[in-house]
This record gives sequence, structure tokens and C-alpha cells, in this order.
Amino acid sequence: MLSSHELLGFMSPPLATEVLTYVYESDKPLYRAALSAVAEARKLRPVFLERQPRGERHAAMLQTLTRPSLDLVTGNLIRTWLLKKYNSMLCDFLDALGIAHKEGVVEDLPAAMDDAKLRAAVDALLTKYPAEIVAVYLNAFNDMNEANWPNLKAVLEGDKRLQLGG
Repeated sequence: MLSSHELLGFMSPPLATEVLTYVYESDKPLYRAALSAVAEARKLRPVFLERQPRGERHAAMLQTLTRPSLDLVTGNLIRTWLLKKYNSMLCDFLDALGIAHKEGVVEDLPAAMDDAKLRAAVDALLTKYPAEIVAVYLNAFNDMNEANWPNLKAVLEGDKRLQLGG
């Protein structure tokens, strides 16, 4: 499975930029924390990055956020983007699986999921949302939750529509 920093690295550049731009526009404290973490990783003061034009700053941040040491920060960025911008997709997936949730957030996931139900839920997402965003969500879902369903891993590895970096 892909960890958060790998997931960001395999996203198309426009989608990775969308994640960072969305957080910049909607969650200033998280954006500043990410900027500070990137500055520290690059051995710079945050003000150096802040003074760069946003496009240049975001390109530098995205390059640095693909490092394993920044996996936690990257995971927070991806989770926030998914939970806020694509909440309807999260809810659609969980509803299709019959999992109780509160606005896309789940307290307890089942240890396993029926193959047919999972396949139907994935197919439903792919008909309603862009494939790359669905792939990012499903990879993040499987990596960031304790369930780690083997059949979801198999779907992610076997379904050509869910391949990142292509």
C-alpha cells in the first residue's frame, strides 16, 4: 500500500497542487504547519517560503512533502482535503458498504468487507467521481485506517482505472 508521501508523489501534478491549494484556501493553520514542516526539512526559515510566489512555493512544498520524514504532515493534508472537499464521495462509499458514519468519519470499521459489496461500491464511485480522485481516496482509506482490507488492496492493485502515476 502507498503511504501518504508516496500517494502525493504518484498523484498527477495538477491534483497534488489542488490538494495544497485547497488547504491553503480553507485551513490556514494546517497550511502554516505544513509550510513550517517543509521549511524545517529544507533547513530554511518559513518566511523564506512565504515570500516566494505561491506557485513557486507550492512546487517546492510538494517536492519536499514526498519525503518519508513528512508522511504525517502529508497525511494530514490529504485527509483534510478529502474530508472537506470530497465529503460526498466518502459518504457515498461508506453508505454503499453499509457502514455507519458521521459525515464520512467512521468510529469502527469492520475487520473485513464482502467482495461483491466492495466491488459495487468502488464501481459506483468511479461512475460518479474522477478516477484519480477515487484512487487517491481508496488508497488513503486503506492506508490510514486500521482495517486494511486485503480485498481492497487487491482491487487497488488490479483495477486499471485506479492506477496512479500513469
